[in-house]
Amino acid sequence: MSKSIGKIDQDLVSQFIQEHQGFNRSEVLQGPSFGVDVSLVSLPDNLMMASTSDPLSLIPSLGLQESAWLSVQLMANDMATTGFAPQYAQFVLNLPATLSKSDFQTYWQHIDHYCKRIGIAITGGHTGFIPGQESTIAGGGTFTSIVPSDRVLTSVNAQEGDAILMTKSCAISSAAILAMSFPDTVQNKTGKEIQQKAAEQFFATSSLEDALAAVDNHENHGVTAMHDVTEGGVLGAVYEMMSASGKGAIILNENIPISEVQQAVCKVFNLDMRYCIGAGSMIITCSPHVTESVIERLANQNIDCTEIGLVKHSSTGIQLIENEIKKPLPYFEEDPYWAAFFNAIQNGWN
Repeated sequence: MSKSIGKIDQDLVSQFIQEHQGFNRSEVLQGPSFGVDVSLVSLPDNLMMASTSDPLSLIPSLGLQESAWLSVQLMANDMATTGFAPQYAQFVLNLPATLSKSDFQTYWQHIDHYCKRIGIAITGGHTGFIPGQESTIAGGGTFTSIVPSDRVLTSVNAQEGDAILMTKSCAISSAAILAMSFPDTVQNKTGKEIQQKAAEQFFATSSLEDALAAVDNHENHGVTAMHDVTEGGVLGAVYEMMSASGKGAIILNENIPISEVQQAVCKVFNLDMRYCIGAGSMIITCSPHVTESVIERLANQNIDCTEIGLVKHSSTGIQLIENEIKKPLPYFEEDPYWAAFFNAIQNGWN
């Protein structure tokens, strides 16, 4: 049986990887786990080392600057779920042998720029050029932060009774990349204005600002957990977070924010935007009595935030109420975005 495109499936993580994690060290407080964005290692003096790793992007159809943005920002989004920005970076670059020195320098200068803007020191890694390397995955990176152990968050800490909040809209990154990769098709089917607005949202795929505003200078103020929206979309992120926390949930479909721009682009590719890669959006759980203040803090940073559900006991299951009908929330191992993207290429869409 062939493996689906995208992340490793939940069963393989929980039934195999979690049983094969190398040497058991007591200071590792959070290791590999389904729905968890970071690892945590206890350090002396009430400190914690938080780390996260991700592939690096090099996508010619998007551009070198855009690829560098994804390479930095997607890892920064993961680290943001701790309530802290990343501080240190390691990059392993396995680049196409055909990539020119000039293009490499342009790509790296943008990585340098985005790291400086966040406050990340690049501490090392590896760079090589590989014959036959044509993948848009150009290696991998690891971001690390040293943070106070009593203030760090993970996605496993959602509490029964918490409100579930979502920032921005569904499918921000999916719609942006599709609009940029197939501009003629999207313009012909939605109009020039929609295509341009969707493409302009590409650099809105950061949720670092969302997380830092939510926790208010690391004070947390009743925020219990965060999880960034990547593969599987908003509903996939909620499912992962509740699974990681061992909780159930009730999600109100009509409360999920749907942008007209993203909806129009996703319709062209026959995509349910609730389940599509949605970098730029963050799922936040918080005590119900602080919901309004969290939303207000985000609004003060011009970030939309909406309450979409409630954390429940695990016996409730993870439920979606749609058209007044309650049903178990499905979880899809493969994000539909990938099939739509590659089908568009095969169909010769421009």
